[in-house]
Amino acid sequence: MGGSATGPSEPGGSADGDRSLGDYSLEEYLAAVAARQPAPSGGAVAAVTVASAAGLVGMAARFSAELPGATELAAEADGLRAEVLELGDADAAAYAEVLAAYRAPREEPGRRDRIKAALVDAADVPLRIAEVGVRVAAAGLGLARRGNPNLAGDAMTAVLLAEGATRAAAELVRINVELGDLAPALADRARALITRVAEASDALIADKAIPDPEM
Repeated sequence: MGGSATGPSEPGGSADGDRSLGDYSLEEYLAAVAARQPAPSGGAVAAVTVASAAGLVGMAARFSAELPGATELAAEADGLRAEVLELGDADAAAYAEVLAAYRAPREEPGRRDRIKAALVDAADVPLRIAEVGVRVAAAGLGLARRGNPNLAGDAMTAVLLAEGATRAAAELVRINVELGDLAPALADRARALITRVAEASDALIADKAIPDPEM
């Protein structure tokens, strides 16, 4: 879920119907994110960020024709980009169901179970976004190391964008796990993904001597 749902006190408004993220122009997408409406929000933004990183991986791979497996890597990046955009749409749908569950009358039978089920879905979607983010970061690291050196900056950008989006998505998992008192294994999996994506960015910093902001 893209934000923390606290029930009927959530802001009003709705996303732009059933419109897919892929149907927005860039200007429309940014305006939709900034609007006073529940979605698209954090989960969708994380998904779009991972998709952008995957796009950079695809471009860097296509400019690295001499690299064995570059064609397959570009195709894989295209697939990840499409997959994570669909997850961005799923995040908006999951968020809408959580809000609807909280807004149901308190006396409605099964309301509590509906809320918990909605929160399970709302935690699962950003977890899957984070999983894609880890894969994109790993691909970007490989290209930064062995791909066309003229595209090294693009590959590096892909790694760092994927890391930030993975961390954000994992944090959304934690929020929903805590909100719904869900199985801690979901949050544990999210933390493991943070560790994996951090390994990619740490390796990138070590390889390319990117200034460490803490130094």
